[in-house]
This record gives sequence, structure tokens and C-alpha cells, in this order.
Amino acid sequence: MPRPVAVFTDLEDLDPTPGITLLTEAGFEVRIADAPDADSVVRAAAGAVGLLVGYAPVDAALLDRLPSLRIIATLSAGYDQVDIEAARARGVWVCNLPDAATEEVAVHALASALALVRRLPQADATVRCGGWNQEFTRRELPRRTSELTLGIVGMGRIGSRLADFARPVFGRVAGFDPRGRTGRWPAHVESLDLEGLIENSDVLSLHLPLTVSTRGLIGRRELARMPHGAFLVNVSRGGLLDHAALLEALDEGRLTGAALDVLPEEPPADDDPLRTHPRLLLSPHSAYLSDAANRAYVERPAANLVAWYRTGRPLTPVPEGVPA
Repeated sequence: MPRPVAVFTDLEDLDPTPGITLLTEAGFEVRIADAPDADSVVRAAAGAVGLLVGYAPVDAALLDRLPSLRIIATLSAGYDQVDIEAARARGVWVCNLPDAATEEVAVHALASALALVRRLPQADATVRCGGWNQEFTRRELPRRTSELTLGIVGMGRIGSRLADFARPVFGRVAGFDPRGRTGRWPAHVESLDLEGLIENSDVLSLHLPLTVSTRGLIGRRELARMPHGAFLVNVSRGGLLDHAALLEALDEGRLTGAALDVLPEEPPADDDPLRTHPRLLLSPHSAYLSDAANRAYVERPAANLVAWYRTGRPLTPVPEGVPA
């Protein structure tokens, strides 16, 4: 009897060995696509029942070319790279990786927020350019965090962990969650609606998946309602934010700074103004990275396939990703 086939579509810099070992021991044949484009994936996944997907798009056209496919496991908490409705209609499970890097992303968000508030990038640039304290203090002074409100948009695992980390640092922590999951929040987090959160947050941190309802959630109107001189942090998905509006807010001084780990185009073009704006703190979609997380990013999606193969159901299906 032929072994079921599982295919990694794209791995970036991840070492697939732990995932391959888990799948092989469960009876799978494992392949790795040469590239994330549709033709390369189809060549590698002929006859495959499972895809393990990084950033490679999985749309209806690709699904039609892989009729034996039964399960897609993303190597991320986000799953906007998969056409969920098309998969569901074809009887294909979709599962994600909800907690592989919760601590890492929450720490990255807090570190980014504190770097902005304490003006660490500007301090570093001052010294490197030959200046010292006097040159640094001629511009905006850092602000006292115990006098600031941290607003968290999205109070899932990462948002809640950020709230725990931030409690001793910020004077007030408030949150908004579109699913209304207030019963599972840390007790010290004040619940506000989105508009109230935006209007009251000195630092606004985004922690939502990218969906039809969240795309462009923070645009010109929302940025204009933030307190003058506020900061914004996005470690979730670039599509949550209108970046042209963000640049306007920074140029006009309505926002003092922003930290972005995710961008609308990754990597950004050489002439992208986001690369060079002096009020932006950038990182290369690296909030999730650690030695422990790197292992989990290949091992846990593989465990989803193994669980489906043995029981008929993966460990972490997304709510919309259960076959009709």
C-alpha cells in the first residue's frame, strides 16, 4: 500500500528535519517543493494528501490541480494565504499554528513599544553621528511609561501575553477584541470598544489575523483619532494597516513613531519610503523567531497531519477550515 504524501511548500530559513522525522515515523512520504509558485508546488505534490504551507498562496486554482489533497497545515498562526472557502468546499481541512511563538511575538511587541517610547533608535543614531546627550535632548524627550496607556487590538494568546508582560511597565493597559472574549483576558486589562481604544492609547499594538473584516482596519480616520504624539506597533499582518496613511501621520507629527515587523510587500522595494522614514523602527518579519520556535514551526504542523491521518481530525483546525 503506497504511503500518504505530505509536502512542504516553502520553508524560508526553517530546518524541516523535526517535522520530516515526525511524518516519516507516522508512515508519510515527505517531499519539499523547489519553490513556492503554483507549478512547483503541483510538481512536488502530485498525489499528495497534505500540504505544509509557509507563505505560498493556496487558492482555488491550485486546489483544483491537487484533487487528492485532504489537509493544509500552515506554518503560522495566520492563514490568510489559504482560500478557506475554496478548501472547505473541496472537503480539505485547514489548520494553523496558534501558539508556537506566542512568547516571542509578545516580547517583540513590548520591546518595540519600549524602544519607541524611550527613543532608542534616535539615541543610537545620535551617538553614531558624533553627537551626545545635548543633541539628543534638543528633539522630543522620551516619555514616562507609567503615565502612558498601552492599547491592544486583539486579545487572543499573543495580545493577552503582551498585556501580562506590560502590566508592571505601563500605567494602564486596555484592550479590544472583535470576538468579545473578555472572560479570558487578564484581570488588569480594561475593555474598550475599538474607537475608545484608539482614542485613549498612547501606544497601540495590533494583534489580529488578516481577514476580510480586519483588512485596512487602521486607516487615515483611525490614525487621526489617536492621541497626538502616540505610537503604533504592528507585529501581526501588514494588511491591517494603511501604510500611506501611516506615513502621512508620521510626517505631520500626529504620530511620534511606529514599529513594523510586517509590511505590505515583503521584502519592501529598495525605493519604498517605509525603508528610510526616520520615525519608523523596522524588523524583517522576525517577531516569531527563536531557537525553540523554529522547531515548533515545522514540528507542530506535522503533528496536525499525523493527528488527521490517525483520527480523521487535526489538532488545531481553524473554525472556518472544517470541511463542509
